[in-house]
Amino acid sequence: MAIDEKCWELRLGEDGYPSRLMDLANPPQVIYGRGDPGRLEGIYLGVVGARRATPYGLAIASMAGRVAAEGGVGVVSGGAMGCDAESQRAALNGGAPTIVVSGVGADCVYPDTSRDVFERAVAEGGAVISAEKWGSPPRRWAFPKRNALIAALCRALVVTEAGYRSGTLSTADAAIELERPVYAIPGSIFSANSRGTNMLISEGAQIIHDEEALSTALALDLGFLVMQTKPKAEADPVMVALLGSALRPEELAQAMGQKVLETMRLLADYEARNLVERQPDGKYSPSKAYYLGNNMGH
Repeated sequence: MAIDEKCWELRLGEDGYPSRLMDLANPPQVIYGRGDPGRLEGIYLGVVGARRATPYGLAIASMAGRVAAEGGVGVVSGGAMGCDAESQRAALNGGAPTIVVSGVGADCVYPDTSRDVFERAVAEGGAVISAEKWGSPPRRWAFPKRNALIAALCRALVVTEAGYRSGTLSTADAAIELERPVYAIPGSIFSANSRGTNMLISEGAQIIHDEEALSTALALDLGFLVMQTKPKAEADPVMVALLGSALRPEELAQAMGQKVLETMRLLADYEARNLVERQPDGKYSPSKAYYLGNNMGH
């Protein structure tokens, strides 16, 4: 669906065309956009990840967007549901601009669940751009082009959560080819959504093991440092068990040495306090709020 906003075009070889896109072997002839075209020359952290993200992946994406904003750096991503949109919302909430690189026409929103990200990107000093013509609908072949633009515009790329075969990995491949630093967040070896990130780490991507590690990496590669002073919470045996892998109540009961009914009551209490989430397959995992440290009442 199209949005009624003032649109502009930047042509290869003309003033205003983003200089970092010239690093691509075949930069697009035209960039279509809305918002502030001057923002395309800014310093951005690229953040990409799974569309059907877990609470863990969403929390990592939100953390990355917030850390970038705290350092005065914007976020560039694809505006897709899941990790992309989550990182861009966090950047916007932190007062930083965001660039949405869309796989459809820049006058359109896709997916509609990310409408707030597209609208806020334009309204709050960033931009929505695309290599596709105005009004272009989603086409499978357009998204690898979109991913290459994200890789080119960023100074470094964070891969938050990714399956083994995913568009997220094509963005990482493009960033590696362009010699952009690539950071990857490790995940459980039992999670399909972490196979891609774990593979990137095994192949040489920089491992980001906590928030401070991300801040330190960005200090070196983007030129800022955010000191972390959050106190460490005491370990909770239930959460420790679930951090290892999502579990069904009977599996958690066995791990805890409890009766199943007792464990189910405990999980109901944790769910009511937004510490855990029940997944579609019946397993329980830590909630996004828990990963982000919003469990102060625990």
